[in-house]
Amino acid sequence: MFDSPFGTFFDGMPVFFVIVFVIILAIVVITLIRNIMTWSSNNQQPRLNVEATVAGKRTRTSGGNQTAVSTHYYVTFEVASGDRMELKVSGQAYGLMAEGDQGTLQFQGTRYLDFQRSTDQRSDV
Repeated sequence: MFDSPFGTFFDGMPVFFVIVFVIILAIVVITLIRNIMTWSSNNQQPRLNVEATVAGKRTRTSGGNQTAVSTHYYVTFEVASGDRMELKVSGQAYGLMAEGDQGTLQFQGTRYLDFQRSTDQRSDV
């Protein structure tokens, strides 16, 4: 009757499997587009250096059982104006920071670049 743009790829497959395939493909494409847009937006933002304090830290673990485990690290910074921002950081950067650390935060959009801790901090302990 009409030629399919996919040739004979979907011939003989139940409609349910075709629908599931299309849904999964759509999710992958949408996720890819979102990530590219975020990356592009961050690249267009200026690199900023601001004085900030580490206000909090958290991790998010995903996977397990029969898949690889991934750990994502997040640090919340508070700037002088009182605004807070949570940025995803590497495991190494996460390990070097402690709540209450003060220093210079360098970031670009939503992308963490660096945090240089001030060396003149005094401990109350």
